[in-house]
Amino acid sequence: MSQLSFLEQLMQERSALTVSEFTAQLKIHVENRFVDAWVEGEISNFKRHSSGHWYFSMKDEGATLRCASFRMQNRLIRFTPEDGLRVRARGRISVYEARGEYQLIVDALEPLGIGALQLAFEQLKRRLDAEGLFDIARKRELPLLPRTIGVVTSPTGAALRDIVRVLTRRNAAVNILIAPARVQGEGAAAEIAQAIGNLTRQADVEVIIVGRGGGSVEDLWAFNEEAVARAIFASPVPVIAAIGHETDFTIADFVADLRASTPSAAAEIVSMARDEVVVRLAGLMQGMVTALRYQLIEAQNALAEAESSRAFLEVPARIKNLAQACDDAVYAMEAAFKESIKTRRAAHEKLKLRIRDANIRHQLASQLGAFAVLRTRLAAASRTRLDRDRERLAIAMGKLHSLSPLAVLARGYALAFDQQGRIIKRADKIQQGERLRVRLADGEIDCVKE
Repeated sequence: MSQLSFLEQLMQERSALTVSEFTAQLKIHVENRFVDAWVEGEISNFKRHSSGHWYFSMKDEGATLRCASFRMQNRLIRFTPEDGLRVRARGRISVYEARGEYQLIVDALEPLGIGALQLAFEQLKRRLDAEGLFDIARKRELPLLPRTIGVVTSPTGAALRDIVRVLTRRNAAVNILIAPARVQGEGAAAEIAQAIGNLTRQADVEVIIVGRGGGSVEDLWAFNEEAVARAIFASPVPVIAAIGHETDFTIADFVADLRASTPSAAAEIVSMARDEVVVRLAGLMQGMVTALRYQLIEAQNALAEAESSRAFLEVPARIKNLAQACDDAVYAMEAAFKESIKTRRAAHEKLKLRIRDANIRHQLASQLGAFAVLRTRLAAASRTRLDRDRERLAIAMGKLHSLSPLAVLARGYALAFDQQGRIIKRADKIQQGERLRVRLADGEIDCVKE
């Protein structure tokens, strides 16, 4: 029955129909007529209901069509509709009796001009990038020599055999912990995410390889699912994505800490052959020896520079000057003492002549007493002069000692040198983390400014 004949038939009815009856008959006719229709247009007013249903309109230059896509059908659509996106929809026409409106119940939806999978990939990539899941700053370095490596892949795939073969060849001592998961098909993304979570709960796992062999876009699609991206992002240990071939890129590659071109390449990256370890350790040892030799040469140069410094050269000269002054003082004291003795002897001879005819004993006793007094005074004067000269010498030596750089160091002070051996006079000239050499009274120490 055509649409025109149906309307004519309704108009020819002598008895009036209720709105519900009219709408019910119209619903039956329209739904039977448009059971499977394809419609092209631009999406507008897209809304995602909390129930999971989608409601939107499709329009062109002359008309607008209401559309509804229910949750069970949404699961089969790879991308999320957006306003302004031109699409082709397949579905059936239905009449919503409560409002007297017709709408297209969408069973399939395809974007025009771009594949559904590619559009879904770009949409998820933009959203996760905006959330910071691809941020380079959060990516972690791989451990140098991991003892235990986790692997998430199919237990029957060639990727697992390649990974195990490379790891055991390069380092037989490494432990391989396999978390099996399907890598394609419905539900594969959930299994991959769960396997990653299971490995992260193992305390000894230090790095995880997530991968599979090559395939089509549909085969690799599980690694473009949001669940896998979130699981990699939440992993507390570094994750290597080794999915497909070198030209294949998935969302997991962008989230992972490192992308490997193939599963075998991932195994090469995460493991290190024993010979490579020996060579690397030898290189580190040689570098340490060279650094120590360089520091020793620097210390020797600094010591030679200190020894040739003017401050140290002045110390022996001043000591020699003081020693010469001390000798001069001793010579002066000896000369004065000899002159005093000579004078006393001359006076004694004159006295002897004067008392020759006097009472020898009385005069002798008197003179001996005077002589004793004079000798005592002379000795006292000599000691006083000697003590005064010694005191002057001690004062001069104390001043000399106080001027010595070694004495300054002995009082708790220190001299700081930079890596070029120059004395540091200002603290603000030293950068954070710069190495210093500090000279104390009993030796030197190396330190770093924090």
